[in-house]
Amino acid sequence: MFRNLSPGAIGVNPADIDVFQAASSAGFEGLDPDFAPLLAGGSAAEFKARFEEHGLKIGGWGLPVAVYGSDEEYDAALSRLSAVAEAAASVGAVRSATWILPCSDTLPYEENFDFHVRRLKPCADVLDRFGCRLGLEFIGPRTFRETKPHAFIHTQDEMLALARAVGPNVGLLFDSWHWYTSHGTLEDIEGLTDDDIVQVHINDAPAGVDVDEQIDNVRALPGETGVIDLTGFLRTLNKIGYSGPVTPEPFSARLKEMSAERALKAAGEALELTWVKALGVR
Repeated sequence: MFRNLSPGAIGVNPADIDVFQAASSAGFEGLDPDFAPLLAGGSAAEFKARFEEHGLKIGGWGLPVAVYGSDEEYDAALSRLSAVAEAAASVGAVRSATWILPCSDTLPYEENFDFHVRRLKPCADVLDRFGCRLGLEFIGPRTFRETKPHAFIHTQDEMLALARAVGPNVGLLFDSWHWYTSHGTLEDIEGLTDDDIVQVHINDAPAGVDVDEQIDNVRALPGETGVIDLTGFLRTLNKIGYSGPVTPEPFSARLKEMSAERALKAAGEALELTWVKALGVR
């Protein structure tokens, strides 16, 4: 596994910086790709060369399909997915992911499960044709779903069941925040394999807040508070042989007050310190 940067996940607009230089300077080992140059007819060799020039691996990317959109929006995005997946595969970017709402205003659990299979399976089938995988992220906080009449998937095992119903190339986008807020354990992670996990997000939680009162978009940098057992989290991922990107997603108000360069540096340093503490290597 490797330390990966997604600029948007730390509140930085990639248009404001040289993302390759910034990622390398901040100590990241990988970077989420932007396929716009490829989709505009650019060379896959040149695309990969930029990553190689800065010693960066290619990270993950978000599924560009409106899973919760209207039928028209969904169909339009699905029709464009083959071009994106082909571009991604041409540079070895095979890890796509999306998040799944843990509740519904209208659909009971089983109906909602069937809805997600109908929407996600065609996406997974397209990705599979190009050797790409799809990670599904469960949303853990109780506060996210408590005001809705119908709860839905919000734990690791539930999401794995959906992943298996969708397709053989589908697994988890596994986030330390959602693992913690869903009352996940290290033993839960030990039951996974590298094939079960497509991408990983990492962050910490505010101190002094009960786990069931945590608010989804109020988080902290990795290792900032010590509320989440990130040492155990990373060690266990390493133990099961997870091989993909580990990307900070702190939703930090403090980072938003910084310049893009300072925010990247702070995120990179926090992740590196957490990494060294857990694994003993930089």
